[in-house]
This record gives sequence, C-alpha cells and structure tokens, in this order.
Amino acid sequence: MNEEQRSLLLKSSSRFPPPQGVKLSYGTAGFRADASILESTVYRVGILAALRSLKTKSVIGLMITASHNKVSDNGVKIADPSGGMLTQNWEPFADALANASDPEDLVRLIIEFVKKENIHFEGACPAEVLLGRDTRPSGGSLLEAAKQGISSIVGAIALDMGVLTTPQLHWMVRARNKGMKASEVDYFEQLSSSFRCLMDLIPEGSKINEMDDKLIVDGANGVGGEKLAGLKNMLNRGVLNEGVGADYVQKEKVVPVGFGPSDVGLRCASLDGDADRLVYFLVLPKDNKIDLVDGDKILSLFALFTAYANGASTDYLKKQGLEVLFTPTGVKYLHEKAAEFDIGIYFEANGHGTILFSEEFLCWLEARDNELSSMSKGSEQQKAASRLLAVSKLINQAVGDALSGLLLVEAILQHMGWSIHIWNALYQDLPSRQLKVKVVDRTAIVTANAETVVVKPPGLQEAINAEIAKYPQGRSFVRPSGTEDIIRVYAEASTQDAADSLGNSVARLVDKFLGFSSSS
Repeated sequence: MNEEQRSLLLKSSSRFPPPQGVKLSYGTAGFRADASILESTVYRVGILAALRSLKTKSVIGLMITASHNKVSDNGVKIADPSGGMLTQNWEPFADALANASDPEDLVRLIIEFVKKENIHFEGACPAEVLLGRDTRPSGGSLLEAAKQGISSIVGAIALDMGVLTTPQLHWMVRARNKGMKASEVDYFEQLSSSFRCLMDLIPEGSKINEMDDKLIVDGANGVGGEKLAGLKNMLNRGVLNEGVGADYVQKEKVVPVGFGPSDVGLRCASLDGDADRLVYFLVLPKDNKIDLVDGDKILSLFALFTAYANGASTDYLKKQGLEVLFTPTGVKYLHEKAAEFDIGIYFEANGHGTILFSEEFLCWLEARDNELSSMSKGSEQQKAASRLLAVSKLINQAVGDALSGLLLVEAILQHMGWSIHIWNALYQDLPSRQLKVKVVDRTAIVTANAETVVVKPPGLQEAINAEIAKYPQGRSFVRPSGTEDIIRVYAEASTQDAADSLGNSVARLVDKFLGFSSSS
C-alpha cells in the first residue's frame, strides 16, 4: 500500500468513529443493529466491498437493509460476484474491520489482510461496487457512508442503483458479471417476459374459477410493495414490518394488518420488508387466524430443507421419490448444497429460497430446446423444454426473491389448474412452535448432524430426547443464533398443544443449561 492510499484511508476513517462499547458480528444477514450506531460500520463495509472487487476482479454489491427488522434498525451486507452472499472466508475480516478501535488500527488490519490475500491496488481493473437500499428513513445517510468507504480505495467506483429490493441488487450483480444488462428495467423485463412465456404454455383446459384467480398481496409496507405496485396488486401502506410481512405472518400465524373478513377464502401472499421472503395464506372465517402455506410448500418438489423443515413436508417429498438433504440452518448452507446439482431447489419455512440450475444443464437444455423447436415445434417435449428454460429465467438464481417467486407460484397454479386449497392439501403440516431463549454465551452450544443434535454442553441432548419421547410424533432441535446471544428452539408434535408444551419444556432445559440462571 502506497502513502497516498494510506493517507486517504486515515483521513476518511477519522470522520466515522466506531460506537463505544458495541461489538458487531457479520452473519448470514450481514451486520444489523439500531441505525443510529451503524454509520462507521457501513463506511467500513464500503472499504471491504472495494477490496473484494479488487480481489475477485469483479463487480460487487452492497445492500443497506434490515429486512424484516423494525423500522428503526438497519443493516448492510455484501453480494459476491455470483450474486450470492459474501464468502464465509471473509467474514472474520468483516468483523475485525467493523470493530477496529481507531483509524490506525483499521489501516493496520487492511494492510495485513491485503498482503495475506495478495490484493493489488494498482491493477488494470478498478474496484466497482453497486449500491442499493430499502425504504427505511436511515438508508440515505448510511448510503453516503458506504460511498465514502468505497471512495477511500483509490480508483474505486460506487454506482448507486437506487431504492431496490435486496434480491434485485443481487440479481444485478450476477447479471453484470455475466456480461448482461443489469438495470431495474432489465430485471423487470426478464421477469415479465419469462412469466408471459410460462402463461402462454399453459395447457388447454387448465382453468381456475374467478375467485381462485384473484391474488391479494401484503407488501410489508416496504420496498417490495413499491415494486409490486407496478403490477397493480392490492397493497397497504403503513409502518415497515409492523403487524405485516412474511416474517410476521409465518411466525405469528395471524392475519396481517389490512386484511379482514372480505378476504376470507381468497389466495393471499405476504412479502417481507426487503422482498426476499414469500409465504401464502388463507384468511379463516374467525379468530383473526390464517391457514399458512409456507416456504416448505412453495416449492415442494426437488427441495432441500434444513432441519427446521416441517417433518410432514420431508415425508411427502420422499414419497415422490425425490432426494431430500439436510444442511445446517441458514441460507448460505442451503445455497451451497443446492449448487451441487443440475437442478437444486431450497426453501426455508420462512419463505426464503430459490431454484439453481447448473451452467452445464442450461447449455444442454437450450440445445435440446433448439433441436426440438426445429424438428417438432409445439410437441409436448418441446413445450416442456421451453417451460423449464422460462423457469430458469424467471427465478432469481442469485438469492431468494419474493417477486420472482410470486410470479412462478402463480404460473404453476395456473398451469395445474389448482386453487390454493388444493395446493395446501398436498400434505398436512405437523403443528409446530418456535421459541427464543436468551443465554449468557451462544457459543457454549455446539451442534452436529445439520444442527439436529447437541454435542455440547454434555447432557442437554439427552434431556431433550427424554422430553421428545413424551409426545406422539415429537421432534425438537435447538441451535445458536448467528448474530446475538439467543438459542432458537423448534418443536413439533401431533397437536398444537403438544408442540407448545414440548417447545416450552425444551426452552426451560436450554435456560437451565445455558441461561442466566445457570451462571448464578
């Protein structure tokens, strides 16, 4: 690093002192916290994004969002050249940057890391970073901090893509690095043209009635709602994620704000704040309740599930002769596993997921489609190949995307001639409960077998097994949060009362072994 670069970093970083007494950690969601303490962190992630661009000689993305968190929070995360998440190898460096105590310490860390990674500042390709943010009021000032961080690397270019959904930015990064057009208009054109292609290929006779043809969407009062407005869906406006959104609907299993008796029996969908999650639901006639159609049912074929996938969905898929694999909880593990297949589909129950197609398979499919088009255009084989190609273009292969996922679900329902009632009846979910337990140190728990078995502390798994044995069809898992000192508990059983009881029993065990009472 030459003196010009060192001086630029020292001068710019002095304007963004880190908050005192705060330690941040980069996880699946990037960095998240109250927006008032994030300027320094976002500035430093801007530096990281520029260095990542230099290292990979590719365009990198930087998204400012806190997804389904409350409106006063915000966050920042990196999109790698593939459009996926930041490689895990760089997460420790992200933590070190965010928590560096002063400009001198920050520059020292950068010099050491640049040397270790063999990053060249004077390369032929300058760093280039695409920036996006959601609709949170704090987004504007944090965006400026990110720009300052990027520009503190000599020659780096920051391109503000505007207010976007998180999946849009990931799609743009992937498209740019594949040599494709990558504006928001290009994103919508690809989705709409692929959707029209699928609709044109719907078989004759696949018709659903007028009531089932209506879709009502809860946009979480966020950026996804703004983008869907162009499709003229019925949306509400209000405070971001307050009583609305896919996360709220999936966890609380109640009607979101703005929905009521007039929506009973209609097909409804809910996005989260930054539109990377999607769930469907039916409004029930009483008690403000819903019948949830979650991520496990959105793409129930060729699916990869985490251990949090409901046991009923896993059984259903196995009966269809499909390979069902388990990974540790978290999108980064699911995405990595799905990429090993020609076609890999993953979804979490919370509605985050997508379909991945290998490049080799897509090349073969395009050649096959061209061959069939020239020899037997209009045949069922040719239509099937065209449909699969359209799916590969409609779905966002970079990351889970509620907008593209919504269009694909709608096209499939039209193709099958299915109502949401028929779709929901594929299998019956086992009643379940998810809980959180505050602990002294989340790292004190160690799991194995895709987070289905507790290895440490000794005795906890045996105690959980004893509780599970008390309930018909009982299952329960615990795992540490990736960002805070919380242990997440999942339980399911043959009835809701049993699932609640099992979940509470396991939560008490976690508190006994790891909670604040255990340290006193």
